[in-house]
Amino acid sequence: MAGILWLLVLVLVLLSQGCRSSPGQTEVGCKIWRQKGADVCCDECYPGNRLVRPCGPDPKALCKPCESGTFTLNPREYRCTRCTQCIGAQVHVKDCTIRSDTQCGCKDGLVCGNERCSFCVEKCAKGYERAADGSCRPCPDGSFNNGSFEKCKPWSTSCRYPHQEIVAKGNASSDIQCVTISSVNKPNPPGTHNTDKGRPTVLYEVVIAVLMAFVIVAIVIIITTAVKITQKRKKSEKKPPKTPIVRTPTDEPRTLIAIECSFHEAQQEQGSSSSTESLIKEPSEELSA
Repeated sequence: MAGILWLLVLVLVLLSQGCRSSPGQTEVGCKIWRQKGADVCCDECYPGNRLVRPCGPDPKALCKPCESGTFTLNPREYRCTRCTQCIGAQVHVKDCTIRSDTQCGCKDGLVCGNERCSFCVEKCAKGYERAADGSCRPCPDGSFNNGSFEKCKPWSTSCRYPHQEIVAKGNASSDIQCVTISSVNKPNPPGTHNTDKGRPTVLYEVVIAVLMAFVIVAIVIIITTAVKITQKRKKSEKKPPKTPIVRTPTDEPRTLIAIECSFHEAQQEQGSSSSTESLIKEPSEELSA
């Protein structure tokens, strides 16, 4: 019988140690203390514990956990704070624990008015920020709010990544705009020489264009010359023979003289031809005799 009782006591002790060592349980008492004579003084309680007295013989008796519905964030606070209740336009997000307060949010279209979200205000549109009186005011010049911030932020002075260039300045609702610029298309700063890799390509294209122009001009000249030669040959082949011009007699003295001269020339030709015929006939007559 005594053995059974000892066994039950041992099981209870083991169970109590297991409950204390479980991660969900809160440590009780003082976490950091220092020796002061026969007593110890607590410098910091475990999270969720409030200070009962600063010094004493037992460190665990110097602090104790907050009561239900209260919490504490100060490790040397003597009193715990009552948990916040989400009311009105607030919505409940997370329960209160002895280590943290209740977490509240706001309904759609509203945002928290402060870091603790103790009240809700109307959500400001892009390009606006919350003023001290709770109203929305436009972002000052040189700043923006794209809806991700509570207050307007200054425009960036440079691009976020290297090899980028600013292509548009910011406005009330957006920051500056940057794009990646390749080394080929990126212009050189004033006073420097162009040493990028795109220059040989440009020269090559210019040379090719000049050569193509010369080839086109040469082809045009050859075709034009060939056409002219062909046309000249056709004209020479189709040229009609010259015919003598017959003029009708007139009473003009020049015309009569021309006709008379031509008549005498014709008689001379006939005389020459008759003398030639007589010369030809004489030898033939001699041969016949």
